[in-house]
Amino acid sequence: MSSVKVECVVKESALIGEGPVWEESEQTLLFVDIVGQKIHRWSPTTNQIQSVETGHMVGFAVPRRSGGYVAGVGRSIVAVDWSAQTMTSLAEVDEDKPTNRLNDGKVDPIGRLLAGTMGMMESPAVFQKQQGSLFSLTSDLTVTRHLSQVDISNGMDWSLDQKTFFYIDSLCLTVDAFDHEPETGELSNRRVVYRLQEGEGLPDGMTADADGRLWVACFNGGRVINIDPSTGVRLQTVSLPVMKTTSCCFGGPDYADLYVTSARLGLSEEELRQQPLAGATFRVTGLGVKGRPSNSFSG
Repeated sequence: MSSVKVECVVKESALIGEGPVWEESEQTLLFVDIVGQKIHRWSPTTNQIQSVETGHMVGFAVPRRSGGYVAGVGRSIVAVDWSAQTMTSLAEVDEDKPTNRLNDGKVDPIGRLLAGTMGMMESPAVFQKQQGSLFSLTSDLTVTRHLSQVDISNGMDWSLDQKTFFYIDSLCLTVDAFDHEPETGELSNRRVVYRLQEGEGLPDGMTADADGRLWVACFNGGRVINIDPSTGVRLQTVSLPVMKTTSCCFGGPDYADLYVTSARLGLSEEELRQQPLAGATFRVTGLGVKGRPSNSFSG
C-alpha cells in the first residue's frame, strides 16, 4: 500500500482558491482566487506563479482549444488572452439577477462548457438561496439553462462512458447524478449518489479519476473524500492541514498527483494562527490512482 503524502506547493495565500485545472501542454496548474479576482498559473518545474487580474470575482478558468482560456467573471463568460492580459465577453448569464455570479465551471468531453451560478453572499457563509442555475455554452456560443433554483452551483464531472453527469449543489450536502445525453448535454433522472455525514463539511469542487471514482473537496471539512458512485460508498478520506478545502484535480506528468485548493476568507485570527497554510494549494501523492486529462472549450 502506497503511503499518502500531503505537501504545500503554492504558498501564495488565496482568499478563496478554487477551480484547479492541469494544463497538459504546459505542465502547469491553472486555478483562480475568486475574491482576490485573479487567475493563477503555477509551474511545478520552476515554482513560478503568473497571474491575470480579472477586475471582478472569477469563479473558474479553463483552457480553450483555439488558445488562451475561458473564464467566469461576474455573470460573464469571457475569453482570456493571457499574453495581452485582456478579456473579451462571450456570453452573459442570469441577466435578470444582477447580484448573481458565476461559480464553478468545467468542460465536458466534447468541448462544451458547463458553468453554474449562485446568489450574492449576504454575510460570511450566508448566501441568497435558490438563485443560481446551471448553464452550458457550446462552440457557437449558444447558452442553455439546464437547472434552476440552485443554491451554490459547484463541482461537476462525467462518467467514463459520458452517460452520467455528477453534480454538487453545496447546500444540499449531497453529490448527485443525472442521466446525461452526450450529444445534446440533456440532463434527466436526478438522484443522490452520496450524502455527506456530520463533520465532513460542505461538498465543494470535485474531480473523477481514471477508474470513474469521484474525489470531492469538503469545505469546512479539511478533507477530500473518495467516493465510488456506483455504490455510494466512501472509499478513502485524505486529510489536509486546512479546514476550507475547496476543489481538486489530478495532474502531473502521469496524472498521479492530486492538487487541492483552499481558502482563508472568513477565518478568525485564532483560526489563521492554527491554520497558517489556509489559502494555499496542496499536492497529494501516493494515492495509487490516476486522473484523466482535462478538456478544453471548443469555442
